[in-house]
Amino acid sequence: MSIDRIIITPGEPAGIGPDICLQICSQNWPCELIFIADPELLRRRAEIFGLDIHIKIANFAAPACAHIANTITVHPISLEEQESCGALNIKNAQYVVQTLQAAAQLCINNICQAVVTCPVQKSIINDAGVPFSGHTEFFADYCGGYPVMMLATQQLKVALVTTHLPLKEVSKTITRPLLKKVISILHNDLQEQFGIPSPRIAICGLNPHAGESGHLGHEEIETITPVIESLRESGMQLTGPLPADTVFNPPVLKQHDVVLAMYHDQGLPTLKYAGFGEAVNITLGLPIIRTSVDHGTALDLAGTGRANPSSLKAALNMAIQLSTSKSNA
Repeated sequence: MSIDRIIITPGEPAGIGPDICLQICSQNWPCELIFIADPELLRRRAEIFGLDIHIKIANFAAPACAHIANTITVHPISLEEQESCGALNIKNAQYVVQTLQAAAQLCINNICQAVVTCPVQKSIINDAGVPFSGHTEFFADYCGGYPVMMLATQQLKVALVTTHLPLKEVSKTITRPLLKKVISILHNDLQEQFGIPSPRIAICGLNPHAGESGHLGHEEIETITPVIESLRESGMQLTGPLPADTVFNPPVLKQHDVVLAMYHDQGLPTLKYAGFGEAVNITLGLPIIRTSVDHGTALDLAGTGRANPSSLKAALNMAIQLSTSKSNA
């Protein structure tokens, strides 16, 4: 049986991404891990922690081999300037983008079978003059497809209709064509990637109390309900629109495989409260497999040894699961 190659991008060099990458390298993994990073960055961070980790350069011409503890295989990209833990440097913003471009291309070329991303600092990338609203949108632009963000724990999956938008933009962004596209992608990928034959999807309303029959908004009546009814006729198991303040109750969750929220802060606070540090961010609707941690750069923890790699481990395990399922399909 062939061994998959999984790419990991350490993200913002001044944050905890390099720290948690080094931490997960201390154990064996059943796939080959390729870190797209500056080798000297990883070497410097390993020295801070007193880690004896052997760094080697990736050889894509050789067969993939399972990761051996206390080694790290790197596809090198150089920093513009040496990093300083916790201190953002606008000159290294382009380096972060280059690591993502390289990761995407290796997956498009099927040299690697999935990419796992550590957190980036969106603000510093934008300050450098590079339009960047998030990993999800970046990979969609680079790889094609329409991205649907879904975060998952062992007990709960939450997908989003809109992602990184100001709240004032959400209502006008949610149209019937968009909602139909998102639900269709979610339904399809739950079938193909997660092996759920007939996904049960709970769909939130946009307004409090799901609009209160039009008294608190008309989006449910004019947009959300017609799309749900149309897709039900095609055989999808859809419930909603449901009030977001009650959809996360256990009796409702027990009857569904995923909750579809209309916007970022409608769905993710509950999920992160329930499973912070164990949640995985999965981008559906792409031609590649991409998972990510559920936390930010934590600049104040960089280089301190206090960063927790649990979310990266969960994201890597999910990437392995999805790549294995795809290989066996």
